[in-house]
Amino acid sequence: MPVENNFQHDELSRKNPNDRLSFADLMDIAPPDSPAWSEAMAKCGARLSQAGVACVFFLHGSIHGTDVFGMQRLDEAGGLKRGYSRGVSGVDALLAAMREESNGIPLLPGGLKPPLSNDDATKRLLDEQVGDAGNFTEAYLQSFKNAISKNLDRSISCHRLLWSSEHHHLGRALAAVQLVNELHRICAQQNLGERHRILVQAHGQAGLVLALVSNLLCASQITGRPKLLSILSDYAERTSQPELADMVRRTEPLLSTAALLNGVALDIVTFGTPVRYGWDPSGIGKLLHIVNHRSLRTDGKSWLAKMELPQITMEMPIAWGGDYVQELAVAGSDAAPSTESAKAANKAIWELVEPYDGFERWLECARRAVRFPSEGRCLLVDYKDSTGSTNPRDHYYGHAVYTRRHTMLFNTKEIVRTFYES
Repeated sequence: MPVENNFQHDELSRKNPNDRLSFADLMDIAPPDSPAWSEAMAKCGARLSQAGVACVFFLHGSIHGTDVFGMQRLDEAGGLKRGYSRGVSGVDALLAAMREESNGIPLLPGGLKPPLSNDDATKRLLDEQVGDAGNFTEAYLQSFKNAISKNLDRSISCHRLLWSSEHHHLGRALAAVQLVNELHRICAQQNLGERHRILVQAHGQAGLVLALVSNLLCASQITGRPKLLSILSDYAERTSQPELADMVRRTEPLLSTAALLNGVALDIVTFGTPVRYGWDPSGIGKLLHIVNHRSLRTDGKSWLAKMELPQITMEMPIAWGGDYVQELAVAGSDAAPSTESAKAANKAIWELVEPYDGFERWLECARRAVRFPSEGRCLLVDYKDSTGSTNPRDHYYGHAVYTRRHTMLFNTKEIVRTFYES
């Protein structure tokens, strides 16, 4: 996508990304907290520190209880009831594997649903119920923090953020504004400036939140920014949320004057993020997309997923081809907002950020089988999580492995190699 992307949707290009792309396998992993693991993590920490990384954020949601495939939008508003899916072989079985009630992914206790709160109680609940499946646990955070700062004179601060997990445009836009405010607060609190960097690691749709952030941080006076902030401000006023309205008002001048990060470079890594919103590289530092991927294609296009019906319904239950949430939770899918005010605001944002809607357009986007956006470096990894098990809790359709503790060292080494080594 171009500089001054202005909230355009990604072009979903199927072209060979050439030197933007790398491949890797998860192999020869040292057990977490072993001497070899600790030494390797400490070396990564030293390199992060030398590169100026002062802070690392881990941004995630919940796979459980959040309609992770976005079937609600397809079922309620996407045209399925009008018969658009008829004649598409295998699509009904695929959709059944995606729906909350039949995809085998349990709900959260007590019927907890988005918006999820970024508080200790909710994080503890996720750690207890979900563990490290698509969830940066407190144990993960502390292990990472202690390991990378082991030999440093000044520790790298580490923060875990749970976004609301509202899988629609309004939810992601609100999360983007909340995140830039948190980044601004950290920059001020730690007195960070031009010599510093902040590294954000985002799992799943949290990466879409960062895509919106990249557009918000554009140094130019793009037209989409005041429009988006106006939609959010009006929504806050209509729904009597004065704190939200005040936050949006405080954010706009910081963005328009490029003062929000005080010169700090924002480096971003996404894990298993569906390709939807376009990225604007002008306001951020380095960008890397990591996707769990095993090539099943016979046409030599190893950088694309395989999306063939009805075959995909046989591959998906064992995560044979990698991350199926990343592949299928594309434009046209989503959760539905719960109130009329939220639906109106969501529609206004949708008109700004995504030209696709309905079942036919979702199927078109899914069949493009694109693994990563048009901006940033790309790393396709065989995480070896397809063991033949048909129990979704063993792999969550290939979407859980990125945050497992045994992959921390691998991920960290790849980030350091891609971003911070000469």
